[in-house]
Amino acid sequence: MDFNALYHANFKLLDDAVTDWSTLVKHLEDLKKGAEDGLHKAANAANWAGVNAQVSKEFIGKTAGEFGDAHTQATSIYKILLDTRNELKSFHQQLTDAVSRGKGKNLTVVDTGDGKFTVMGNTRPDWNSDPSGNKSTTNQKDVDDLRDEIQGILSKATESDNTAKTVLMALVDQTKMGFSDASYKDRDAAAAAVKEADELAKLAKKDPDDLTVKEFDLLNAGLKKYHDDPLFAERFTTRLGAKKTLEFWAGVADPSVSPDLTRERRDQFDELQKSLGLTLATASQSDTPGMDQWKRDVIELGDQPVGHRKNVIGFQVMSNLMRTGDYDDGFMTEYGKRLMATERRLTHDGNYIGWGRMASDPYLNRMAGDSGWDPLSGYLKGLSNNPDAATDFFNDDFIPKDGDHKHAVSNFKYLFEERHWPNEIKSDISGGASDDGRNNLASALEAAATGHPAGEIPTDDTPAHNPGQAKLFANIVSSISEDNGRLTAHSYMSDSMGQIASEYLPDIDRATTDVDRHPGKGDPAGQAAWERLQKLYPVQGTAAEVNHRDVSRFLFAVGQDPHGYAAVEVGQKRYMGKLLEYHLNPDLPESQRPDRDLELTVRDIARHSGQVSGTLAMGRNEAVAGPADVKDKDFDHSVAQWKNFLSGTVGTGVGVGTSFIASPAVGAGVGGAAGTATSMMLEELFKDAEGSAKDDAGAKMGEDWENGTQANMKYTSAAAFNTAKQYHLDRDVSTWAEQSSNQGFLEGGDYMERVGAELVTDI
Repeated sequence: MDFNALYHANFKLLDDAVTDWSTLVKHLEDLKKGAEDGLHKAANAANWAGVNAQVSKEFIGKTAGEFGDAHTQATSIYKILLDTRNELKSFHQQLTDAVSRGKGKNLTVVDTGDGKFTVMGNTRPDWNSDPSGNKSTTNQKDVDDLRDEIQGILSKATESDNTAKTVLMALVDQTKMGFSDASYKDRDAAAAAVKEADELAKLAKKDPDDLTVKEFDLLNAGLKKYHDDPLFAERFTTRLGAKKTLEFWAGVADPSVSPDLTRERRDQFDELQKSLGLTLATASQSDTPGMDQWKRDVIELGDQPVGHRKNVIGFQVMSNLMRTGDYDDGFMTEYGKRLMATERRLTHDGNYIGWGRMASDPYLNRMAGDSGWDPLSGYLKGLSNNPDAATDFFNDDFIPKDGDHKHAVSNFKYLFEERHWPNEIKSDISGGASDDGRNNLASALEAAATGHPAGEIPTDDTPAHNPGQAKLFANIVSSISEDNGRLTAHSYMSDSMGQIASEYLPDIDRATTDVDRHPGKGDPAGQAAWERLQKLYPVQGTAAEVNHRDVSRFLFAVGQDPHGYAAVEVGQKRYMGKLLEYHLNPDLPESQRPDRDLELTVRDIARHSGQVSGTLAMGRNEAVAGPADVKDKDFDHSVAQWKNFLSGTVGTGVGVGTSFIASPAVGAGVGGAAGTATSMMLEELFKDAEGSAKDDAGAKMGEDWENGTQANMKYTSAAAFNTAKQYHLDRDVSTWAEQSSNQGFLEGGDYMERVGAELVTDI
């Protein structure tokens, strides 16, 4: 900061900028509220269909979010400008006061150009008559003190100005288009994040074998504190660079490279891995040129040896850092393509096991799970947080159709059906066998097929199923139908398969009707049946094309695991209740009613819901009566647990007006009050399940088929009765539902026996 620039500073332009940004923040706050209340909520309440359900609704949601990000960024800029303006004004006043005090001591401050200055004592008017020849009126200490004081003021003003410039540029560089959601309360907070990033990047750049325990602690604490901070994450990652990022973790995780760290801080490696992964994930969302280069370099280094011992390659290291955080979808997609190309090369088109680990090789994964030697495990875990990238990945080709291959092999088919998975061990001291690879595959499939991160429940903002998701679900159903062992031999995958199924219940229920979804033009009866079915089970977005046989065999496999069974059974009961609320609502427009005969609608809903429950019950019986170590009460315990999982979501997300949310986990209905009857029915279901789970004798459904039939009728009847009561319908709705539910439950069991005889070992 030049002396003259600060001493003669005119703050009008900066004052105007602060005022303008303050006004902009207020306007954007109004726009943000309007976008959320008038645009976003209206979009969620609208009755979307077809492409609009997949594209327009999501686009509107993201557009509304941009207003929020614009407000956040503008607020941060305003606070930084305000903070900087106030500081510079303070430094200006301090400088003015210092110069004034100097004048009182006969000192003059002179600008010497190039931002420099000098302090001089004033010349005495009588110096010619002084025999000593002393020309100055002051002593040297006063000169030095004033010089140091002014230099200190200028240094602090320079730091204030420079850090403001740095953080402001970093903020606006975060995104090429749109706005950043980085939020800072003032200039100092943003500057502290940037400074910390620079200091920690210097530490991480050191050779891992030279990293001290104290420096490890600084890195661990800093990354834990700042991993969600966009400015910190981008600055740290780009200053570190791709090569050093990989070398850092490869070295820290290797006891032969960092023996002191392993001895002193082994129990904190998991926390460092988690925080480093989260930091890199946050940074990957940045659009700065530095991050673009980092992403390209990481991918280029994927098949190259890294680290001191050169016994691991980049993909093995980076994939373990992907286990936490939400990485940029584009980066994940390109990374996956190159990773699978390396997989294909190392396994000779999937004919052999790749990624074999020697006993002396280090554990690259220090979090709970496998050793981290197979890069597919960590990458698939990362995909479970990236639905869009996951969908693209599984539908992409592992082996494309070409001259040597008559048929293409998708990544889904290869990983789910054909891959020779390496024998992995756990990363903890037990060293036992690990199933993480396939389990992470199931989680990634859950994200890919549902459109939301694995382990979560869809919300109003979850987009309707798109063609890629629907295609993948159909492939999952077909594959498990073809070979139940692909799931039952790895039952730990069933919770994800059950969640997937619970979000495709409209498609599953459609399949149980056996109605032809592609009737010919000369088949008016078939056309009418298909149109009726579309109204009976409305589907937003793309419907999955699955058939009755495959669906039943798929549900039979899912139903053999308590977690998979609970996900679908609770989901189906809830979906059935929502459908009844939707179709029994007297305000539903005639154009959306499948029949003028309300009884026929109720009976169809109850019947097909019963078929799903009956098929699941067959799977449950198979698990209890078969060789698997599963008890009947385990299923009830899992059902009871779903009450906590769905806490706060039951009866929400129903929609407004005539909106129909086809995803059963969100709900379906008309009017803001819809959901009451369904909630009451589910409360009874959870209560009964919890009681059975505590009963030493266990529930009787696995031992007594009739008991399962009665239970299904009970909940269906309750849903119908409460719905009719909710809408003041004086009709025997519960009787229709009860009778048809019983019919469907029995039909589900009978049909499963016919199409799955070779799958059933003992019923």
